Amino acid sequence: MVIVSRLFPVFVVFVTSLFINGAAQAEVKVLTSIKPLQLIAAAVQDGVAVPEVLLPPGASPHNYALRPSDVRRVQAVDLLYWIGPDMESFLPRVLKGRTATTVAVQDLPGMKLRRFAEDSHSHADDADEHDHDHRPGSLDSHLWLSTVNARVIAARMAADLAAADPANAVRYQSNAKAFDGRLDVLDARLKARLAPIGGKPYFVFHEAFDYFEEAYGLKHAGVFSVAAEVQPGAQHVAAMRTRLQEVGKTCVFSEPPLRPRLAETLVAGLPVKLAELDALGGYTPATAQGYEQVLEKLGNDLAGCLESL
Repeated sequence: MVIVSRLFPVFVVFVTSLFINGAAQAEVKVLTSIKPLQLIAAAVQDGVAVPEVLLPPGASPHNYALRPSDVRRVQAVDLLYWIGPDMESFLPRVLKGRTATTVAVQDLPGMKLRRFAEDSHSHADDADEHDHDHRPGSLDSHLWLSTVNARVIAARMAADLAAADPANAVRYQSNAKAFDGRLDVLDARLKARLAPIGGKPYFVFHEAFDYFEEAYGLKHAGVFSVAAEVQPGAQHVAAMRTRLQEVGKTCVFSEPPLRPRLAETLVAGLPVKLAELDALGGYTPATAQGYEQVLEKLGNDLAGCLESL
């Protein structure tokens, strides 16, 4: 009995310390709107926690329909990151009810932003239309495809996480620095990989890659912008085919998970290959290297098609 009585205070102190340390180490809940932001956050949180993402793979950030469970997640997390109203137009109304930290990364100081220009499309023979929701002068919100912007976003995430979780502040800052260093290596590798195809023409169905193209000396020859639910008329398809015939051997890139219904008709009988470019990387695992994997795959898929012509 004496031994038990002497050990009891020690046991209480031990249990209390576990409780206090557990509370101090409470995981900071991070939610991002789209996969690329989740991947940047995963690099910063590496070894501490795994961030969550709101949109499931294959969902469009332009017109996603929030479920009640999504709204609850938005309200519950400690830190929330999204691109901004030019991308996720479904979010502003829900975010009005949030009191915790919410960051629209398009507004961060240091971001290098692009706007859609009048001449951002090829209009030869009226073959191309303005990309839906990409009006001239409007913000090009596919900003995560620039490693310059990814660095800015990672630095802000590291600062926010360090403030919310001081016990791991050094880890977050170290992770952000390591991420920055890996992007230097990735930039050099992509420039070397893409330099040989810098002058080759290609077409896209969605003007989503301008940041990536600007960084690595590429430029699409045109945008075949067609709403997924609308089948264009025969005259419009003929104009598109004329444009492809003028260019000759080329690639036309769509984005997963859907390929426009007219794609096969458009290229039938022409020396044109259909391929995909995934700007979102929807199925990429949320690991420290996930963001780099998305950009590397984008470069390899682009170069692979053009090199095969």
